[in-house]
Amino acid sequence: MLEMTFDYITAAYAATVAAGGIMGYVKAGSIPSLAAGLLFGTVLGFGAYQTSQNPNNYGLTLGASLALGGFMGYRFYNSGKIMPAGVVMILSLLMVGRFAARALMTPSKPV
Repeated sequence: MLEMTFDYITAAYAATVAAGGIMGYVKAGSIPSLAAGLLFGTVLGFGAYQTSQNPNNYGLTLGASLALGGFMGYRFYNSGKIMPAGVVMILSLLMVGRFAARALMTPSKPV
């Protein structure tokens, strides 16, 4: 039986994304930033719960990290601004790398 431990790394990523959306609203009055930050933060928070229950259940978190990384990478490319687009893109790429490594290290089941 696997010992269940909480996925603090994904939870911190989720909290950072949600806090970034709130800061975007507070500083610039950006409702899209608030909505996107809270939406992605919630999805990633649920993903942290899923990976805490089963470390191999990372599909939701991987997909959300890919989507957010792509979107913020596009914004960073167009604006050249490190904050917030560049930072979120880098964090998202780190999370994608974390779960891609987990996928590559998980032994495949025989058919």
